Amino acid sequence: MPKTTHDNEENNFSTTAVIVNYNAGEALLSCLRSLVAEDLNIVVVDNRSLDNSVAKIDVLDQKIEIIRLTTNLGYGSAANIGAQSADGKYILILNPDVELTKGALSRLERVLDQNEDIALVGPRLTYPDGGFYPSARSFPSYTTALAHAFLGIFWKNNLWSRRYRLEAEACNGESATAGAVDWVSGACFLVRKVAFDAVGGFDTGYFMYVEDLDLSWRLKQAGWKVFFEPDAVVVHDQGLSAKKHPFKMILAHHISTWRFSCRSSRGMSIFLLPFIGIALLVRMIIAIIKEFYTELTPKTSK
Repeated sequence: MPKTTHDNEENNFSTTAVIVNYNAGEALLSCLRSLVAEDLNIVVVDNRSLDNSVAKIDVLDQKIEIIRLTTNLGYGSAANIGAQSADGKYILILNPDVELTKGALSRLERVLDQNEDIALVGPRLTYPDGGFYPSARSFPSYTTALAHAFLGIFWKNNLWSRRYRLEAEACNGESATAGAVDWVSGACFLVRKVAFDAVGGFDTGYFMYVEDLDLSWRLKQAGWKVFFEPDAVVVHDQGLSAKKHPFKMILAHHISTWRFSCRSSRGMSIFLLPFIGIALLVRMIIAIIKEFYTELTPKTSK
């Protein structure tokens, strides 16, 4: 697990930013540029990228710790390794395809500074075109989860998907209000290090997807709160890696969903697991067929 640091001078910051990189290209530099003006340590954990994106960090001439992994361990495992380098109170975990806007970090830090019972706080995420990405979300019931899973493939704006993603304006729109939520997107959040360490960080059994939901679920099981702070705005150019490897990501998403279903099922709901497994398998097949058709359509329409 080779490490390189651009500057050996030690700094004591309250927050360490951990970025997990995998072939993010220029997006990684844009993310880092939004961080270098902030009062924090920066750690980049590279999941054996092949695009030379990490080598370009030198142009920033900033103190950035780089951890180069010899194999792609997945998002959560890599983030955990980066978190081990954090020695302050808070850890800012973020994808390389996000950029912090001015004042976003200080607003997130203020939430944790003023509320000792809050373990994790997420910002409002926006797309580069100004649209809203649903960051604040709920733990769905089985009915909502099933309807969202199947209808969401073809009809993203259905009632159940909106309920799951808390897409009402009160949660993610222009009039969004701050408050406690079930979980927030792992694209960017600030977490209290003592809480993150107490629950063991991300579950390394997830390669990609759902590790953020699982982390919030375990934090709440341990008595902590999760919070949404819409005044902290982060721009998210969603899914750069997923767009390059769609079929691999579809498989990872469904495997992760199954893992969380098994973990979070309680009481009589355990008996529903065989049906959930069948439903996930059917949905995965539908999603693969849809993606395959989507990739073929531009070629056949020429």
